[in-house]
Amino acid sequence: MTTGTTGAAHQDTGTDTGTGSSADTAAERLRRWRLVLGGDQADGTGHALAGRDAAMDTALTALYGRQDRAGKGAAGRERSAGLGGSVPSVTRWLGDIRTYFPSSVVQVMQRDAIERLGLASLLLEPEMLEAVEPDVHLVGTLLSLHQAMPETTRETARAVVRKVVEDLEKRLASRTRATLTGALDRSARTSRPRHHDIDWNRTIAANLRHYLPEHRTVVPERLVGHGRAARSVKKEVVLCVDQSGSMAASVVYAAVFGAVLASMRAVSTRLVVFDTSVVDLTDQLDDPVDVLFGTRLGGGTDINRALAYCQSRITRPAETVVVLISDLYEGGIREEMLKRVAAMTASGVRFVTLLALSDEGTPAYDSEHAAALAALGTPAFACTPDLFPEVMAAALEKRPLPTPHPALDPTPLTTPDPP
Repeated sequence: MTTGTTGAAHQDTGTDTGTGSSADTAAERLRRWRLVLGGDQADGTGHALAGRDAAMDTALTALYGRQDRAGKGAAGRERSAGLGGSVPSVTRWLGDIRTYFPSSVVQVMQRDAIERLGLASLLLEPEMLEAVEPDVHLVGTLLSLHQAMPETTRETARAVVRKVVEDLEKRLASRTRATLTGALDRSARTSRPRHHDIDWNRTIAANLRHYLPEHRTVVPERLVGHGRAARSVKKEVVLCVDQSGSMAASVVYAAVFGAVLASMRAVSTRLVVFDTSVVDLTDQLDDPVDVLFGTRLGGGTDINRALAYCQSRITRPAETVVVLISDLYEGGIREEMLKRVAAMTASGVRFVTLLALSDEGTPAYDSEHAAALAALGTPAFACTPDLFPEVMAAALEKRPLPTPHPALDPTPLTTPDPP
């Protein structure tokens, strides 16, 4: 049982525990503990549930009913979680949790149901897909199953994936374009800018020695400005994405960001996904849903082979950024992989290693490979989607990356909320 579900139960009823009497506060506290503990005799609350609370408890028990090693509940009777084997019973449960809990908690409960109760196979049913609350993790599960999907389910699955992708694009696209456009413009600075292109902050900083105290002003002998964005491609970005099963969320976000980057005329974007084979999905970047259904989650990992392909496609090293998104569990030739990274950085390529591109926090990763890459000047770290534009902007401008400290520590770039 998660603390988030407890909070959801309290939020759902709108109870204000801070304004009632002490008796009301104590009763509310017992009610919430009863929902958390599940109602076995050993829960100790003595609190009975009725109405909406009883329905919430039924939905929670179906998923989080506890079972000890002996297969007995706390009261000595058999107790187990389960939603039943039929699609109708599962869809009813999905409808119940969407009624009683907010969307963020529904997504957690769906994920737990898939992992704890083995419901992945039921996602092959159209009725089931129509009932779920779409999120990034559900997309990852669907992508891992799509090869086994019957034809009747595929269109429903694509609709679910498209809804998530469109939501992510609304959240991330505008800020990404604005951040990277600024970075590209700054990279084309000129010392003879037009009036509207003057970078006043940098101009003032460059002319402080010409400050006239009696006039309280700076005489700008040298102007610093942004060059106007050229119509030709100025930068090349290669996203090299590990599509092993543990990287599902990162694959989803990479497809969205790849589509956003591909829509910018000043950036040439290539998207490469890999496991033990390498697939170039660049020609599908106009539709991230097509990109996602072109991936094949699962399988092994051959980073060296993927980097060899990316290296062969680089034509302007000094203007190229390569972003490797992988947990670095290499199944290929480690020494060759490191040599390729060293060769690319020596030629002028800006190489960035992201251990994850997701909201999840600290990922599992190969610490030895991360340390080896850091020794080559390419620190490995995890990145949240909200801060990916800043990482890319820094890479395009060839300035220090906003990595955590120490850089090897793959913590997210934002501080997670306490549990």
